[in-house]
Amino acid sequence: MRNKEETLRQIMQAAYETFAEKGFHQTSLTSIAQQVGISKPAIYYYFKSKDELIKSLFEEVSQEIHTITSVYPADISRENIKQCFYAIGENAIKRQVKEPHFNQLFNQYILLSSQDTYYAEHLATIQQNYFDTFYSFFQHAVDRGVIKDENALIKSQLLALVFDNITNFILTNVTLDYEAIWREAVDSVLSGIVIHE
Repeated sequence: MRNKEETLRQIMQAAYETFAEKGFHQTSLTSIAQQVGISKPAIYYYFKSKDELIKSLFEEVSQEIHTITSVYPADISRENIKQCFYAIGENAIKRQVKEPHFNQLFNQYILLSSQDTYYAEHLATIQQNYFDTFYSFFQHAVDRGVIKDENALIKSQLLALVFDNITNFILTNVTLDYEAIWREAVDSVLSGIVIHE
């Protein structure tokens, strides 16, 4: 007898992979059920419809993005500020490069956002969170006397834009040295504002 939580996890994993590979329109609940080894009606125990499954998976992906890009710089110092900024981008880049299904699935949600305001609004929120994360990081560094308060908002937005564009280029499978680009952006933005005593 199957464990309900395990079956749900298997449904979500099968949906994640199949939606990424075939797209939302080309994937049926029947094919997902077959991958999990259950009947199609069994999926309805967990999800009322395919749209609900797509939405549930989107919420999971959104939470993962939030976790990857969240920063808790409690121990930020003059000595480690660059490493802290490097880590934000590098962790996201490594995760995205390592997991091609993520890129493919996220592209599906981008396409869906042009037809559905729910996804358009949530994708806009994800982007706003990039800006908020970088700005709060800058403000924390200013408050701790690690960097000068020189155009902190603009500098944080610049890094957020670079970060967002790097993740967008990874989605297109363009091969670049993303980590080196990210480090150069961080170095350029922090140049002259890190306080040395």
